[in-house]
Parts: sequence; C-alpha cells; structure tokens
Amino acid sequence: MSSLQGVERSALATVRHGLSLTPEFRKGLAGTLLLAVVATLGKVIVPIAVQQTIDTGLQESGPDLAYIRTAVLLCAAAVVITALCAYLMNVRLYKASESSLATLRVRGFRHVHDLSVLTQNAERRGALVSRVTGDVDQISVFMQSGGLMIIIALGQLLVATVLMFVYSWQLALLVWLCFLPLLVALPRFQRWLSGAYTLVRERTGDMLSAVSEAVVGAAVIRAHGSEARTAQRLDVAIEANKAAQARTQKIVATVFPLTEIVAAVAVAGVVLLGVKLGIGGDITVGRLIAFLFLITLFVSPLQIATEVLNEAQNAIAGWRRILGVLDTPPDVVDPGPEGVELPRGPISVSFEDVGFAYPGGVPVLHEVSVRIPPRSRVAVVGETGSGKTTFAKLLTRLMDPASGRVTVDGEDLRTVRFSSLRERIVMVPQDGFLFDGTLAENIRFGRPSATDEEIRLALTELGLADWLEGLPDDLSTRVGQRGESMSAGERQLVALARAYLADPDLLLLDEATSAVDPATEVRLARALEGVTRGRTAVSIAHRLSTAEAADEVLVFDKGRIVQRGPHAELVREPGVYADMHASWVSARSS
Repeated sequence: MSSLQGVERSALATVRHGLSLTPEFRKGLAGTLLLAVVATLGKVIVPIAVQQTIDTGLQESGPDLAYIRTAVLLCAAAVVITALCAYLMNVRLYKASESSLATLRVRGFRHVHDLSVLTQNAERRGALVSRVTGDVDQISVFMQSGGLMIIIALGQLLVATVLMFVYSWQLALLVWLCFLPLLVALPRFQRWLSGAYTLVRERTGDMLSAVSEAVVGAAVIRAHGSEARTAQRLDVAIEANKAAQARTQKIVATVFPLTEIVAAVAVAGVVLLGVKLGIGGDITVGRLIAFLFLITLFVSPLQIATEVLNEAQNAIAGWRRILGVLDTPPDVVDPGPEGVELPRGPISVSFEDVGFAYPGGVPVLHEVSVRIPPRSRVAVVGETGSGKTTFAKLLTRLMDPASGRVTVDGEDLRTVRFSSLRERIVMVPQDGFLFDGTLAENIRFGRPSATDEEIRLALTELGLADWLEGLPDDLSTRVGQRGESMSAGERQLVALARAYLADPDLLLLDEATSAVDPATEVRLARALEGVTRGRTAVSIAHRLSTAEAADEVLVFDKGRIVQRGPHAELVREPGVYADMHASWVSARSS
C-alpha cells in the first residue's frame, strides 16, 4: 500500500480543501461569477424575444413592424453583451486556474523534496511524479472546462426554471417531474464514478512508473536480455489501466443516454399538455413556443452535468492523490527560523545511544555511541547490511534516529536549520548523480556563485586539470541526462569537484572513489588528502585502502560498532576488521 494515501474526504470536502491551497483561483472569483450571471441571463433573451414577437408583435390587424424591429435589435444587443461577458469570464477563469494550478504543482514538488528518504522510497518514482503532473493536469481540465460549464449550467438551470414557472407552472412541474428521478439517481452515479476514477488515476500512475523504469533502465534490460520480461510488465500495467478506463466509461455510457431519453419524454409531454392548455386559454402560442426553447435551456445543463460529472470525478481523484502528497507530514522537519545557525569551522559529531529501524523491519542500528573529533578523518567499514549507509544518512539528517540523538558541535541535528546544515555538511554519494546540462553547471551546483575560473581552479587543485583538457568542450561539455554521456568514474569526479567547490566543514564520502579506475583512484587519493585537510571527513569505505589512510576506523557489524581505532592497530587484533582486511588483500593479490 502507498504511504501517501492522505486523509479520506468526500468529493465536496476534497474540492474545498484543494481550493483552500490555491488562493489565486479565489482571487477575483466574485467578478468572474458576476460575468457568468450576465452570460447566463443572456441565454433567455431569445425565448423572451420569440414570445414577445408572437404575442405582441403579431396582431390581428397585422404585424407591428416597429415593435418587432425594436425587439430584434434589443435581442441582438443582448446577445453581443452576453458573448462579451462569456469571453471575459473565460479569460479570467483560465488565468486564475493556470495560476492556481502552477502554485499547486510547485507546492507538490517542494513537498516531495521535504519528505524523508524513507517516504520517497516507499512510493514508486513514476507514480510520485504522476501525482504532481498528470493528476494536476486532470484538475486543470476540469477547472478550465468542467468548472466553467458548471457555473453556467447551474445559472442556466435556475433562470430557465424561473421563467418556465412564469410562463406556465403546470408545464414547469411536468418538466421537473420527468427529470426528478434522474436527479435523485445522480449521487449514486457520482459515487460509482468516484471509485472508478480513483482506480484510473492509480493505474495511470502505475503505468507511468513502469514505463519510466523501462526507459531509464534500458541499458540494464538489454544487457541482461530482459526485453521480454520488461515488455510483459509493461503489458500488465497497460492492460490494468485499460481495464480501469473501460469500466469507468461503461458507467459514463450508462448515464448519458438516460438524459436524452428523459428529455424526449419531457418535450413530448409539454407539447401534449401545452396544446391542451392552449385550447383552454391558459397559455398563449408565444409562451408555448418560448417554453419549448426553455426546455432546451433546461435540458442542456443536465446533459452537461453528466459530462462534467465525468471530468469532475477524474479531477477529484487527481485532487485526492495530490492532496495525499501534501497531507503527508515530513518526518524530517526543517526547524526554520527558530532553528540553530551553526558557525563555520571544524565540526565535531556525536552519536548518543542511537537506534534505528526501517518501517516494518528489524532494527539496523543498536545503541550506537561514538564521538568524531574536529579535523579528524574517519573511515566507516563493515559488511553489506552492517549499518554503514544508515549511519551516513543519520549524520546528514536524511533520516532521524528512532532513539537517541545525533549532535553536531553539541547541537541536536533536529534543531539545526537545513540551510546551515546543508552548508556545513556535504555528502558525496556513491552514485554521483548529474543533471542534464554542462560540466560547469553540474559542478557549480555546489556553489551557484562560482565563476568558470573558480571551477577550473578547483579541478586543478583536485589534480583533474589534464582530465578537463581531454574533454571535447572543456567546461561546456554536455553530460547528458543523469550524466549518461560520461563514464561512472567521470560522474564521480564531477560529484567530488562539486563537493569540493561547496567548501563544507564536514565532508561525508560514500566510497567516492569506488567507481574510478586504479590510476584515477591514486590521483584522487592525493587530491582528497588536500580536500580533507583542516576539516572533518567521514568515509563510508568499501575498499579498505580508504581505511588505511584514516585517523580512525569504525567497524560496524550487525548494527553495532564492534571495533574502533587506527588501521595499524585493528589489523593486528583478531576480529571483524582483521578478517575483512585479510579477505581484501587476498582478493587484490588473486
């Protein structure tokens, strides 16, 4: 089950809550509604003009041409004014809806970034992106067309009803009696459509997720000859989406013809009863003909209602999904202005009885207590699953401990502003993620104000000047999406340069040299010696050559620190580290 389910709300409560998050849509709404009222009132001008022309303009002595001419001119003027109001209403509604939905998208994307790594990992990436793209698009379609039609349709229904009762209360009651069963049944159709469209949006998210994974992982799929299995997964996701769409359209196809049938019955009944009332002198010819026009105005909103119900349920389903994101509280919260601003300088780090467990899993860290002094270089080693990566995520506050606390310079990380924390602690992940752009743009991500000269100097200090000269377009070299135009080792070089340019006080390296060739590793090892000098450095070491150069080694085993000390001491002591080192030396020599 998704972790972003949100709070269960009715359709009306969902729309109300959604609109409360988009104040731009409510701004100027009164003026838009006023234009809608004028546009709606203009629709009854033609029936009134027809009735007046027949009953007043056509006299027994002959037609009153002056009266008819005046009525037609007034009708034409009213139609022009109505059209102008409808145009202005459309423009205002489109501007307001686009502005409000842009705000909703921005809030959605920003909130996704505020969510913890655990919450993000619990949701498939494609489905998460779908919530703030495709789902918002569905809301946009409704607000710009369905929402507009609802405003006009409700007003048109009210005006047509009032005028029908003015012309003939008997015929008006007949029309309402014909449509009353349909109106009573609409809430049930609404509930069916609500569930159907919620399923459609979920299946669409699953389909987009499967497609995006297949595109991003194309190289891996080809390398393992998994095209058939991948195609099967896509087929399953697409078929599930098709089935959900088909089921929904069946419900829609059931509702829409009912309106046509009821409308035909109502017209036939009005003609029969109208003729009878006309013979009895209870209604004039002009009023009867005008009444038939009014039935069209009355039926049209109900026909529109079935179409709008279709769009509305799709939009409400989308609203529920995006609100599910926004309603998910971030469990790693920025204390903001009330938080602590740490001064620049060498950092000391302390883990005090820290425990952690992933949701639904067993504890992966058990009462970890360790202090990392300022300016020290610490290597964290251990077998896969020993807790190294979790230790790094807690240190950078990508997650918060389940028990105990992590402090920096004596301050609990949970009280430190994100702006201060991200400035002072920088992590270089094992997979150096690059954005689609130039080499300079990716390195400048560490310090946006850096000039090309400063970037070039940073690369030189890292010993990468010759590598830069070998690139086709120097700093303007394009790296491609996710850095795919570069090798894994080159991506890691860029990530290191980015972190170096950021000039942090604590540098956390998740085995930053693991993806480079031996020659580059030697060059980086010398460069990292300068990078880490004067600042605290923590390395998650998969290669024990990193541990050999550290001041202290922390050895993790099954979520606990079982050994600590310099490499030279640990390698001589029987235990986990000596066994790991022996295996590593044996693997290198073989």
